[in-house]
Amino acid sequence: MHDDDTPDFWRNLRREVRAGRAWIDRAIVLAAAVATGASVVGVTLLCEAASHLHERMRTSGPLGPWLMLLWTPVLTAILVWLTRRFAPGAAGSGIPQVMVALDDSLAPERRRALVSLPLAIQKAALLGGTMLAGLSAGREGPTVQIGAGVMLSVRRWLSPAARIDGHDLMVAGAAAGIAAAFNTPLGGVMFALEKLSRRHHAAQSALVIISIVLSGLVAVSVFGNLTYFGQLRVQSLSLQLLVPGLVVAVVAGLLGGLFSQLLVSSLAPGPGRLKRWRQQYPVRFGAACALGVAVIGLVCQGSTSGAGYAPTRAMLEGQADVPALYTLLKFMATWLSSWTGVPAGVFAPSLAVGAGIGRDVAWLFGLAPEHAIPLIALGMVGFLAAATQGPLTAFILVMEMVSGHAMVLSLMLTAFVSSGISRLICGPMYAELARLLMPGRQPPQAPPEPVR
Repeated sequence: MHDDDTPDFWRNLRREVRAGRAWIDRAIVLAAAVATGASVVGVTLLCEAASHLHERMRTSGPLGPWLMLLWTPVLTAILVWLTRRFAPGAAGSGIPQVMVALDDSLAPERRRALVSLPLAIQKAALLGGTMLAGLSAGREGPTVQIGAGVMLSVRRWLSPAARIDGHDLMVAGAAAGIAAAFNTPLGGVMFALEKLSRRHHAAQSALVIISIVLSGLVAVSVFGNLTYFGQLRVQSLSLQLLVPGLVVAVVAGLLGGLFSQLLVSSLAPGPGRLKRWRQQYPVRFGAACALGVAVIGLVCQGSTSGAGYAPTRAMLEGQADVPALYTLLKFMATWLSSWTGVPAGVFAPSLAVGAGIGRDVAWLFGLAPEHAIPLIALGMVGFLAAATQGPLTAFILVMEMVSGHAMVLSLMLTAFVSSGISRLICGPMYAELARLLMPGRQPPQAPPEPVR
């Protein structure tokens, strides 16, 4: 064999061994990924503890539910004041802030106001308060901003020649937040590719993807290798569910688009009595919205408070203890909670609303509980895809969360149908909300979808 035909294995190996600084940079990034996963685990435990404490307060005697009419508005007013006074960049979901921060032309001080380690700590504390208040909010969107802040904080320790920069670190941290929060590493990777990264080299970076998966594995090591709603097995769709399934996809698309439009329109500046009130008296306005959430919670015995994990799981298990008007009430409570201006995500509440849509359609068609379960799963993926207009992310997340591999094609089709219908009503929600943070500029564009 000629020398020209000799493989470069040993030469490449020597080059890698001599690249000591590159290995240090990689170790720093992977350590940050572990720290991101651990921080999301901490946020998860904090939010669960806050939710459980709120539930104990609500059920503490006959006056407990009525006391929430005072507790929720007062605590929300405090949270709104704290957010606006000390951490204005922590308001809302956090995903639009990350999308703005990913703009390479953004001034460094503006980026730090949207994504940083101190802001991540403040966001986590305020998010715990949101759950303690009993608002209808999820932790998954906020963990995107928290994860991005944790990962970005290690940029100062990387060498100038490091192949991964601040943009890649934020993408890895944001997606790692989703992966660890939902216990779905593959969903985190898809979220990064579909909604965040607009660089081809970042989307193909092995180090970024490894960081996302590693953060997800940290959550798995703490909470166990279980699906998000346990070991539930969702059956495949039969022909008799074809029409109900199509109805679920259409209704989820319409309501998801309406939810996105309501949220964007509510938070956008403009004329109108309510908008002027929100602008001039944000603390009072937040308290009024929280009072509406508390009234809704009183009507439905607290089932609309928090992220909605328990009602969603109850519906997937065929239990009938969810209020008849749960879908509408959860929809309204989530919208009002987001309108307050406190840190609040919509991922998990969207899953709860979608589950309610599937249950309602199953009831409308007179289906047995075992036949309603597939429709509930379709409703979850449909409303999430419509609200976020991220069909691939919604499909992967729900499939992993309900162990719905038998419904792969049905879930995927529903995600694309619902997302397509939503686009007829409203533009991409997170991009539109990001545009509101950058007046006079075009919203950040998600990367082009793969050819289907």
